[in-house]
Amino acid sequence: MSGARMAVVIPAWNETQRLRDNPFHEFVAAQTSVDLRFVDDGSTDDTPARLAVLATRYPGRIQILTLSKNRGKAEAVRLGLLAAISEGYPLIGYLDADLAAPLDAMLTLREALIKAPQLELALGSRVKLLGWSIRRSERRHYLGRVFATFASLALGLPVYDTQCGAKAMRASPAVENALAMPFLSRWLFDVELIARLRDGAGADTLREVPLARWEDPGGSRVGFMAFVRAPFELWRIWRRYPVEGRPSLR
Repeated sequence: MSGARMAVVIPAWNETQRLRDNPFHEFVAAQTSVDLRFVDDGSTDDTPARLAVLATRYPGRIQILTLSKNRGKAEAVRLGLLAAISEGYPLIGYLDADLAAPLDAMLTLREALIKAPQLELALGSRVKLLGWSIRRSERRHYLGRVFATFASLALGLPVYDTQCGAKAMRASPAVENALAMPFLSRWLFDVELIARLRDGAGADTLREVPLARWEDPGGSRVGFMAFVRAPFELWRIWRRYPVEGRPSLR
């Protein structure tokens, strides 16, 4: 299992600037067990052309899934992961195109899955520890802590960080089943994915893995309205996936 191949899905919607200078080629050249699968989510800028250049240099190692219209991050990630499973990768994961969590974070999560065969999902976690480089604005940090508290209550799990953009999974029947249906939320799908695997595989198959580095690059696309909608969307997930011992409201 130590040589298990992994496909990392990277959703991309109008990412021309972020794809201009990138370490994707260097990473693929150095890590022969990890391939990249970009999902062009109906981009209207030069993203398709830039992705084509990336794929041309490393055919097979870097591939592009093109969606004809914008479907949102949740659906782009879901479809990309299902495509990777259909290609036969034993390990899959996803990462944000802004590389707030660097590509090397996926190696950390991959290693966690390899060392613990019982795990289905390894979640990157932005825990500020002495000597580690986790850099985010005070505003985002404290807003994140408030949201994380409510997400933990909704899931009935002691999750520190549901929204870090780096996650890795085993391409198992449980994971494939968790990805079978579209998510309720375009932005909080991470919470719903955890809930689905909690119910389908058990909480003991989920593990948070602290990341050594994470840096807010600025220019977040999660705007004010997303924060306004977040409580409602979290309530929908809580209602759809009740914690054990709480009556279902479905």
